[in-house]
Amino acid sequence: MIAYLDTHAFIRLALGRSRLMGREATRLIQQAELLISPMVLVELEYLHEIGRLKVHSRDLHTKAEHELGLKLCELPFAAVANAAIDETWTRDVFDRIIVANARVNGLAPLITADEKIAENYPRTVW
Repeated sequence: MIAYLDTHAFIRLALGRSRLMGREATRLIQQAELLISPMVLVELEYLHEIGRLKVHSRDLHTKAEHELGLKLCELPFAAVANAAIDETWTRDVFDRIIVANARVNGLAPLITADEKIAENYPRTVW
């Protein structure tokens, strides 16, 4: 089984703050192969650039990859972008791509605390 992490869930997990996650998310993290959309890396770097994250995206990704076995999803971007076109419930390009990535990969679970995503993606877990 696979599961995706959105950006904020990834940050919590990578920085050792998983205790702030819900019970269902914690169970899934322990059981699933964890993936992130490449868009998570872009959003992480954006957060770093605006001063909301002290660590560069590559450094945080490398840490999570080595310590947690987390993997970067390798689905073709064209397929993800095509699915993102239908995510019209948000203007947030990061959320559109992250949700589309999970959707294209067999409607995979997406670990997120984002209520707007939860309202619009049926496999949201928290």
